[in-house]
Amino acid sequence: MTPFGVGSSGAGLLQRLRPVRIDVADLLDVAEAVLPSLGGPDLRVDLVRRSSAGSVVVLEEHERTLRIDLADLADDMTRAGVAPSQDAMAAALGAWVDRRPVTDVAAAAGGVAVLDWSDPRHTAVGWRVVVRRGDLALPWTPKPGSPADRMRRTRSAATGRSLEVDLELRVEGPVALWSHPAVPVLATAALVAPERMLSRVAGAGLPADDVHVVVTPQRPVACAGRGVAARLAGETPEASVTLPWSRVADLPWL
Repeated sequence: MTPFGVGSSGAGLLQRLRPVRIDVADLLDVAEAVLPSLGGPDLRVDLVRRSSAGSVVVLEEHERTLRIDLADLADDMTRAGVAPSQDAMAAALGAWVDRRPVTDVAAAAGGVAVLDWSDPRHTAVGWRVVVRRGDLALPWTPKPGSPADRMRRTRSAATGRSLEVDLELRVEGPVALWSHPAVPVLATAALVAPERMLSRVAGAGLPADDVHVVVTPQRPVACAGRGVAARLAGETPEASVTLPWSRVADLPWL
């Protein structure tokens, strides 16, 4: 899924392969009609019209401000394959606003701890605070210079909320799989309490000795014995990290 909500198959794929340029003037008309409805009690969405330099979209929420030239937004939509219709552009604007940066206030009030990639090569994972917006889970990135005690409080609260995330557990042969029905990355929330996870795995009828977890952020979490976990990780084409359950809680924060 792109930042503008374009699908990955069918007409959406053809649209990305043969993109039709989004006209800035057309996008301006849509933005004037749509953007006022996308704000909220704490979110201010403004369209600043400038005759010489071009219009700018400005999002302000708590301590975060995001500014983008409308021409750049039109270029991004074109590259993403957004159709040049009013409905498609309106939906893309809504999706773009939904993916705005997570504020410190939102992270403190509703953040959840999950595992995410900690390096561009996808060789290691670490804990990250995310905030759910519908079917999205957006990462919180502390601003440089944020007080350490505030970050600790936010991360601690997010860890506690992870214990309340309702996950599905199913057993397939020697493997236990944890998943979330709507937001895949939330599957890793189960790992904030590895001992409780281990207890549920044992309650599902699987051996609890030498349990390892196979983690691929945005995918279900697999739990199995060392040998089975190693084979499972080797058979999947996606990057993954395999860890003994006892090491999960000590992974670093991102």
